Amino acid sequence: MIEIEEYIDGYEKTFLKKNNLQPWELINDLDNILRECLKTLSDEYVIENNIAIHKTATIEQGVVMKGSIIVSKNSFIGANAYLRGPLFLSQHVKIGPSSEIKQSILFDNTTVAHFNYIGNSILGKNINFEAGSICANHYNERENKQIKILHDSKIIETKSDKFGSLVGDNSKIGANAVLSPGTLLKKNSIVKRLELVEQIK
Repeated sequence: MIEIEEYIDGYEKTFLKKNNLQPWELINDLDNILRECLKTLSDEYVIENNIAIHKTATIEQGVVMKGSIIVSKNSFIGANAYLRGPLFLSQHVKIGPSSEIKQSILFDNTTVAHFNYIGNSILGKNINFEAGSICANHYNERENKQIKILHDSKIIETKSDKFGSLVGDNSKIGANAVLSPGTLLKKNSIVKRLELVEQIK
């Protein structure tokens, strides 16, 4: 059993915790969860077509948004970013120009620089992804696409063929690094530039 609160401080107090799901289950059910949350948001959000944007958020020119999305207080979305919901961006999240974020959760003060791809992932607080770094979410090169996770020296079968990473608070991901599908990074992790993280071969 993976406890998300061991990776993200305060997670147990969020609206996401009430579902008591494993990380990949949470991501797979994220659309339903966000649609329920959209019904409870205050008038501080502008809501249209299941996309809610806080009035203090900054959305630059050329941003494309599809699906259920919540962009929270003081967040920033750079020019030409592509947001593919379901997607939850917490407070003070920064998405750099021309990045693509798909079916993910990003917590407070996390920054994804520019030209990044984050797929089917959960990113904790105060995380920085340098330019070109990637959370891969699918094993294109493998015959068996189902993703396994290494946790406490045990292999967990997710029974899902789409899941990226769970990245703990305060982690730093270097430029052009790749996190393979099913990656778990504890709090304060550092991934060097150009590094490939592959926890199960």
